Amino acid sequence: MVLDEPKETDEVFKVNGYTMLMDKDLHTATKDVTVDYVNHGIRAGFQVTSQVPVAGGGGCGSTCSC
Repeated sequence: MVLDEPKETDEVFKVNGYTMLMDKDLHTATKDVTVDYVNHGIRAGFQVTSQVPVAGGGGCGSTCSC
C-alpha cells in the first residue's frame, strides 16, 4: 500500500470517506480485496486479503500484511 495519485489504469473506490485506488489488472486477477488494521502483539498493521490469492506477496508473510 502506498499513497498515490489516480492513473488511467486504476479503479477508484470510495469507502467510508476514504478514496482507495487499485490497478485494474490487479483487481481483475484478485477480485475484491479487504483492507483491515490488525493488532496482534508484534504483528500490527494493515492486512490486505483478496478473494483470489496472488503468489509472491510482500516480505511480510503469506497474507501480504505489513
